[in-house]
Amino acid sequence: MNSEFLNKIILGDAEEILGKIDSNSIDLVLTDPPYFLDKMDNNWSHRKVSKITDYCNTVKSLPPGMKFDRNQGKKFYNWYLKISKELYRILKPGGFFFSFSSPRLYHRMVSSIDDANFLIRDCFIWLHTQNQPKAMSLNHFIDKLDWNKNEKNKLKEKLQGWKTPQIKSCFEPIVMAQKKCEKTFLQNMLKYNVGLLNTNVKIGENMFPSNVMTTEKTGKIVDRYFLIPKPTIDEKGKFNTHKTVKPLSICEYIIKLTTFSEDAIVLDPFVGSGTTAVAAKELGRKFIGIDINNEYIEIALKRLNNVKNKRNKKSKIPKKEIQYDLFHRAINI
Repeated sequence: MNSEFLNKIILGDAEEILGKIDSNSIDLVLTDPPYFLDKMDNNWSHRKVSKITDYCNTVKSLPPGMKFDRNQGKKFYNWYLKISKELYRILKPGGFFFSFSSPRLYHRMVSSIDDANFLIRDCFIWLHTQNQPKAMSLNHFIDKLDWNKNEKNKLKEKLQGWKTPQIKSCFEPIVMAQKKCEKTFLQNMLKYNVGLLNTNVKIGENMFPSNVMTTEKTGKIVDRYFLIPKPTIDEKGKFNTHKTVKPLSICEYIIKLTTFSEDAIVLDPFVGSGTTAVAAKELGRKFIGIDINNEYIEIALKRLNNVKNKRNKKSKIPKKEIQYDLFHRAINI
């Protein structure tokens, strides 16, 4: 494994950086990729986008610029197919690839991963209730019609409650893919320490691990089978400006389920504010994070540094005797 990448957050384009990582060297890929949304390509700035207010009053839970475009899915598929092929190369035989998605782009994501030769093993679901409806009424369009006021009001009454086809979304799909094992599962595990799932990991009230997770208490039955720890107040960090920070418990759950030892390397090629890297560090795993956004890298480094400081406080060893070779500053390749 390229040691210069280990336990670092790397500033750069994922397509370029992945090509420099050794083949058959990564145990787990866990990521939430960009979806090439309108005004949100590789050069997007969250500060610039967040100032756009054209329709923020109706789409409060999404950054402005996220509009429906069928070509978006096609562009995403072509780009993610290239990414997935590189991830297939660098994963160890039997290594797992988990990728978050939006529900309406999930089919494109899975198709690209499948076409890169991965085995599609399952679909995990992150269930949540705290989300804003995104559907919009057509009243503002009706107001622009060249009709008299009475006719407009009648049409508004007729279409009362009828809105654009954007239902309230209460889940996030996560594809579970796997690189083909060498020979049998047992032989692959003995050689690469990856390829099986750790069913000692429990969910809910000490239940067998499942492909449904929730961090919100919703009722006895759901909580019993699917509840995992709720994000803590300071988990995200007050300095964190990322708009879609994932719960640490979800990443930890997936890492514990799929990685065998502390030698395991967890890769996030779109690390954002660093949740995957933080989860890996918390669990004693090695990590590699990549992101093209320097501001997010700074946030990720702060979060990782908080993990280091927290461990310092818990340790009985004097600080001067603790050796840290992790948490390097971002390097530009």
